[in-house]
Amino acid sequence: MGVSFRWLLASSWTSNVGDGIALAAGPLLVASQTDSAFLIAMAALLQRLPWLLFGLWAGAIADRLDRRRLVMVANALRAVVVSVLVVSIASGAVSIGVVLAVMFAYGVAEVFADSASQTLLPTLVRPADLGIGNARLQAGYLVANQLVGPPVGAFLFAAGMAWPFAAQVVAVALAVVLVGRIVLPPPPDVNPADDTAERTHVWHDIRDGVRWILAHPPVRTLALVILVFNVTWAAPWGILVKYALDHLHLGEVGFGLLTTATAVGGLVGIASFGWLERHARLATLMRVCLTLEVLMHAALALTTSGPVAIGIMVVFGAYAFVWGTVSATVRQRAVPLAFQGRVGSVYMVAVFGGLAIGQAIGGLLAERWGVLAPFWFAFAGSAITLALVWRQLAQIAYAGAPPEGLDREADPDPPTVG
Repeated sequence: MGVSFRWLLASSWTSNVGDGIALAAGPLLVASQTDSAFLIAMAALLQRLPWLLFGLWAGAIADRLDRRRLVMVANALRAVVVSVLVVSIASGAVSIGVVLAVMFAYGVAEVFADSASQTLLPTLVRPADLGIGNARLQAGYLVANQLVGPPVGAFLFAAGMAWPFAAQVVAVALAVVLVGRIVLPPPPDVNPADDTAERTHVWHDIRDGVRWILAHPPVRTLALVILVFNVTWAAPWGILVKYALDHLHLGEVGFGLLTTATAVGGLVGIASFGWLERHARLATLMRVCLTLEVLMHAALALTTSGPVAIGIMVVFGAYAFVWGTVSATVRQRAVPLAFQGRVGSVYMVAVFGGLAIGQAIGGLLAERWGVLAPFWFAFAGSAITLALVWRQLAQIAYAGAPPEGLDREADPDPPTVG
C-alpha cells in the first residue's frame, strides 16, 4: 500500500510500544506514591478526561493544519512531558501531584496526536484498502500496546522506577522521526479566493462537523451505536476485577488471564480480517459482531466457571477488534477527507463519554443489586439497541463504499444510501 503507509505503520507500532510500557509502569508509579483510593481513581480518570475536554477541538484543528506536522509536534510534546517525569524521578522530586499533572498533560498531547494520526490512513491508501490498513494498525496496538509493552514496562519498573518512562521517551521520539518520513499527497485544488477556513473560528468547524454527522443518517447511526455499546460494555467491564475475584474466584493471576485473553482473541480476529473481508459482506460482519456482543454479556452473567469465562473473553477479543476495524473503515470511507479530523473526534468523544457513563452505571448497579447486575443491564441494553438498528446496518456498511471495493464483489447489488 505504499512506502508512506509503511512509515505510518512503523510509527504506530513504535508509539504503541511506548504506551504499552507506560500501561503497566504508570499504575505501579501511582501506587508507589499514594495509598489513597481517590487519587488512584483520579489517575484512571485523567486518562479519559482530555478526550472529553479537548477532543472536538483537536479534531477541528487536525482539519485546519498540516496533519503530519501536527502529529509530529504533539508526539514531541508527549516526549517532553515524560522527560520531565523521568527527571523528577531521577532527582527524587517525584510526588503524586507531579505524576497526576504529567498524566493529564500527556493525555492532552495524546488527544491531538491521535486526532491527527487517524486522518492519515484515508489520505495514504485507496478506499478499498482501508480495511486491511486498519487491521494492520490494530495488530500493532494489540501486539505492542497490549502484549509486549506491559510486561516490559513492569520488568523495567522493577529494575528502576525511571527506566520504563525513559524507554517511553525513546519510543515516542522515534515515532516522531518515522512520521516525518511520510509524504502526503497534495491536497485537492482549493479556490484561492475562498479563505473561509482562515476567517472562521474553530467552533465554527466543530459545528460543521457535528452538522455533517447529523445530516448523514448512516454515519449518525453508527456514532449512536458506538456510544450506546460503549455504555453497555463499560458497565460490566468497570467491575470486572470484582467479578473475577468474588464471582469466579479466579484470584489475581486468573484476573490477569481474563484480560490477556481479550488480546489473544484480538490477534485471531485481526489475523483473519483479510479473509473475512474477502468472503463476507461488511453488513454481515457488523451484525455478527454486535450479536456476539449481546450474547457475551449473557454468557458471562450465566457462567460460574473461570476457564469458561476466559474462553468467552477470547471470543470477545476476536469479534471486538473485527468490529473496531470494520467501523473505522466504514466511517473513513463515508467521510470526506476535509472532515476526517472533526468527525473522527466526535466518534472518540462518544467512545470515551460512553466509557465514563457506563462505568458509573455499572458501579451503581453492582453496589445496589450485586456483581451480575451490570452484565444483565449490558445484555438488555445492547440487545434492544441491536434490534432497533438491525435493518439500518446494511446502509451503514455501504456508506461511501468505493465501486471497486471488495464488498461490491461479494454483493453485486448492495443497498443504496441516500
